[in-house]
Amino acid sequence: MVKVFDFFSGCGGTSCGFAQAGLDIVLGLDIDKDAALTYKSNFPSASFIEADICTLETSALQPWLVDRTEPILFSGCAPCQPFSKQNRQKGETDIRRNLLSEFGRFVKDWLPEYVFIENVPGMQKIKGQKGPLPAFEALLKKLGYTYDIKVLPALWFGVPQTRERLVLLASRDHAIALPAATHGPGKLPFTTVKDWIGNLAPLAAGGVDPFDPSHRAAELSEVNLARIAATNEGGGRESWPDHLLLDCHRNHKGHTDVYGRLSWDKPAAGLTTRCISYSNGRFGHPEQNRAISAREAACLQTFPTNFIFQGNLNSKARQIGNAVPPSMARSIGTTIKNHFYAHQ
Repeated sequence: MVKVFDFFSGCGGTSCGFAQAGLDIVLGLDIDKDAALTYKSNFPSASFIEADICTLETSALQPWLVDRTEPILFSGCAPCQPFSKQNRQKGETDIRRNLLSEFGRFVKDWLPEYVFIENVPGMQKIKGQKGPLPAFEALLKKLGYTYDIKVLPALWFGVPQTRERLVLLASRDHAIALPAATHGPGKLPFTTVKDWIGNLAPLAAGGVDPFDPSHRAAELSEVNLARIAATNEGGGRESWPDHLLLDCHRNHKGHTDVYGRLSWDKPAAGLTTRCISYSNGRFGHPEQNRAISAREAACLQTFPTNFIFQGNLNSKARQIGNAVPPSMARSIGTTIKNHFYAHQ
């Protein structure tokens, strides 16, 4: 079976989806302590390297690569913040811009049968020598890989979010293509917020489910409690009385998702690392007067409800917002598995 080495693993969204597809999760690698704890809690049979890839020698993988009788997949979903349109401080000095080339060192030295990367579509728009993606594509070509690269909507794979991701899938031995949509017109219906969080226990702002520490909602100030109480399902500040409006919004028509509620029967907007904060996006619960909990955010990312998250509430939100949605990863993992069996 295909053995997965999950670089920049975070809490394990990619590994979760790949495991659901039947791939063998061998190793996670990340620098974040809480993400490492989360990963190890959910993949106890996998090994983990908690280190900075920039200072890690490629030989560090030697113990797991002595036996190359089975195909290897290197997954490199580097942090997307340097290329995200949400990041207004991004610049060429951000060291995270070089993480793809660091991942490339490992690809070059170990030549895995499969390579997978995922990032924000903004990465594809950085061309020429200043862009990490063209250099990585050139490396793949030089090493003899064929690959498919596209911007894919997460909605296509059962994820209840209007989220698009840049995805690259490469093979050394035979041409490979990214999976076709499983959801949409003529296929399974797109999933909705209600499909994924409609059955979770109700909470008050600041409350926590005694049976699930990740089903916890952030506290809200009195004015924000009044604001969300004045907000209809799927709505925003357009329904507020004048005294609840912020000065910066009185003559501003943009940023309509801020302080918004989700709709039950629609997908959520793309989740961010602040997905449990009522004031940072359309992260209000559809009917309860609070922001969504960390567990609800994880469900909207398509994590199973028994997935364990470690760290405080803000850390959990960061891990969840950074994750690759497991349902999307499962479709890609299934493509890799089928490709391997078709070309044995």
